[in-house]
Amino acid sequence: MSSQPSKDLETFDNPYPERDYHIHMEVPEFTCLCPKTGQPDFATLILDYIPDQKCVELKSLKLYMWSFRNEGAFHEAVTNRILNDLAGATEPRFMRLTAKFYVRGGIFTNIVAEHRKSGWEPVPRVDLASFDANSNTRS
Repeated sequence: MSSQPSKDLETFDNPYPERDYHIHMEVPEFTCLCPKTGQPDFATLILDYIPDQKCVELKSLKLYMWSFRNEGAFHEAVTNRILNDLAGATEPRFMRLTAKFYVRGGIFTNIVAEHRKSGWEPVPRVDLASFDANSNTRS
């Protein structure tokens, strides 16, 4: 595999396609360029998804993210493009991309974009964190 920026996203077979499970990834060093000024924009990208048949391979994801370093893009456009590319490559049951851009001109920008497979419904969430084991009661 190359060590150069690339728009190619590699996948691998989901080892447990019969189960809904959550994959969480953080990309703390995402950069692109402001399309107006050419100055760098910095962001942390947070990817959460529930795979179906495919998962994204991490090194290809890293090289894909790196490929935006010298591209001009508005925050909204680059966030939605990345989500579209990732959802297109993996066809997940659910995917959410949160882009937290650092301050520019005194303004932080957060963009949240989602993809949901047609007909997919999440299983009810089980909240174990609010259970108090010492008293056997929910807090």
